[in-house]
Amino acid sequence: MKALLTLLLLFPSAALAMPVAVQGVQFAQVKGYTEVVFALSGPVEHSLFTLSHPDRIVIDMDDARLATAAPAGQGVVTRIRSAPHQQTGLRVVLDLSERVIPRSFLRQTPAGPQLVVDLYGAGQTEQRQPVLSATTPTAAANRPARDIVVAIDAGHGGIDSGARGPHGVVEKTVTLAIARKLAALIARQPGFKPFLTRDGDYYLQLRERIARARAAHADIFISIHCDASRDHGADGATVYALSEHGATSEHARWLANQENDADLLGGVSLANKSNMLASVLLDLSQTATISASLDVGGRVAHQLAGLGPMHRGDVQQAAFVVLKSPDIPSILVETDYITNPREARQLMTPAYQNRIARAIVGGVVNYFDQYPPPGTELALLKTRRARHAASAIVAGGAPGYTVASSGDQR
Repeated sequence: MKALLTLLLLFPSAALAMPVAVQGVQFAQVKGYTEVVFALSGPVEHSLFTLSHPDRIVIDMDDARLATAAPAGQGVVTRIRSAPHQQTGLRVVLDLSERVIPRSFLRQTPAGPQLVVDLYGAGQTEQRQPVLSATTPTAAANRPARDIVVAIDAGHGGIDSGARGPHGVVEKTVTLAIARKLAALIARQPGFKPFLTRDGDYYLQLRERIARARAAHADIFISIHCDASRDHGADGATVYALSEHGATSEHARWLANQENDADLLGGVSLANKSNMLASVLLDLSQTATISASLDVGGRVAHQLAGLGPMHRGDVQQAAFVVLKSPDIPSILVETDYITNPREARQLMTPAYQNRIARAIVGGVVNYFDQYPPPGTELALLKTRRARHAASAIVAGGAPGYTVASSGDQR
């Protein structure tokens, strides 16, 4: 111990490089749901996704290790398994007795940080709280919480084949295959609903893709593409959000056509507004939308980095037309280089397409877990979590926790 302290004093950066230790796992049976609490030695970045047949929850923690034996399950958790993930990370799998709606968050306690995973029974959606509105309280009182709508746009299609790779590989075919897999994974996420702008080999104009997403009341727009280069050795994914230049040009277009355009998704109409007021409303909407796009894009890029080296690690910004909706966070994912013979072969395989789709889902779910849109099932669950945490703090702790036994080490 003395030698370790001396090392940390001489080389303080070594402490920063040490992985976060998961020091214990506890369960709490709260009315209506099961809470799984991971006691940590420090804050940790994490992502979470669900699997079915059989039902499981997968939790990935960056730069983390399990410093205790995996305990036996409790409640809907029948077993906890763990394994190293991506060299320095930790993957924890919760085997379940039934389908649940999971939500995760970090909280600070006097004993240290905790990663909390709440598992709500699927039947809880029947007991959801009403969504209130300042403008129509009576109508809203009985309005059910809605799903988060994920618009998935398979790039190109029909006469527009997109980029071409070796051996007849075409971009429009790959993007549709990935989009369909992404939609299937989104559909399995409780509280989410996919929407495909195209589900076949046909041509859509770029603005028609945006219009379809808006008509579906999408909360996020994801356009799937494959990159191309004369350098056949180029590889790796890149994620894009809208650039300031693209936002400026779209701003001008909306102001010029406000009477013909639909209302903003927030319910604000630009019709009958002065140019100055309409400009301010658009500016506020676009600023928030680009910020959200960069955030979710960063999380998607982080997940894609787990598949291999990125072509560009940071989210790039460009004036792509499909990213120009002023009120829908939008990202464009260049999944890989179709002109690279090795990557083209991978892009045509269902297994690699599924890995790309899983990475995108991981980033999207991670973002909406933190920032659920008002009126959605996830927003209601987050409110309930906050109330429970506040009640625990007022009571002087988090009563009801029991340390799980370590009898089952499978």
